[in-house]
Amino acid sequence: MRFWFTMITVIIIDQISKWLVVNNMVLGESRPFIKGIMNLTYVQNQGAAFGLFDGSTWLFIISAVVVVTAVIYYNLKHPLPFNMQIILGLITGGACGNFIDRFLYQYVVDFFDLGWWPVFNIADMAIVIGGILLIIYTFKYEEKEETNG
Repeated sequence: MRFWFTMITVIIIDQISKWLVVNNMVLGESRPFIKGIMNLTYVQNQGAAFGLFDGSTWLFIISAVVVVTAVIYYNLKHPLPFNMQIILGLITGGACGNFIDRFLYQYVVDFFDLGWWPVFNIADMAIVIGGILLIIYTFKYEEKEETNG
């Protein structure tokens, strides 16, 4: 249940934030968000996270469908620990959020602009945070297994 809640929450927050940007900014427009740290800059990204692999829309759509389907299937067949449900919910929710954009528009709406890093969105943040937590969880789990084993 935590997996679904996390995934759906990420999708909703991601899509609402993108809708707000698209309906309140002009493409390419930049506004201060956190003075001296972050701007909101409306960008249409046709690549992967952080603008990588520009123009490979269908490859990303197919990859997202395969990965999301596999994660959901695995989650339905195997009971997952609390932490793993949250982690996979973040990653899957982020993947679904960007998938929705790619499927509907053939690009992803990005808007968080640090100035020194490619422009990104809530879905990208969820994927990266989920990925980092997955690495941490994996190392801690392996460490625990070695201690118990």
